[in-house]
Amino acid sequence: MNKQDLLIRTKQFSLRIINLAAQMLKQPGVARILADQILRSGTAVGANYRATCIAKSDKDFLNKLKICEEEADETGFWLDMLIESGTMRPELLQDLRDEASQITAILTASIKTKKLHMQQKTHS
Repeated sequence: MNKQDLLIRTKQFSLRIINLAAQMLKQPGVARILADQILRSGTAVGANYRATCIAKSDKDFLNKLKICEEEADETGFWLDMLIESGTMRPELLQDLRDEASQITAILTASIKTKKLHMQQKTHS
């Protein structure tokens, strides 16, 4: 997956989270409270990945990528909490949960690759 593909994918993920949060805000109780948490972390995935695309250095890129990874993982946590608390049915969130896991895995692999390339540069 190239940078442009991931840029589109993380933006689409953020848009899906916005739609989910909008639906959650229509519900009473815990769903309304969790909507804020998932909205913050889920939209941060796309916003922070966009920031990686204009990073000023390899270290800046790596730091921004780590933030994306953390936000994607946190979003997965909130999706799990929605399911495990019985706030939302698993089948409603499964695709979104899978996407959060896949994006987290892609970002984790990208971080490892970038670190390896940075180490190779310093030893060259």
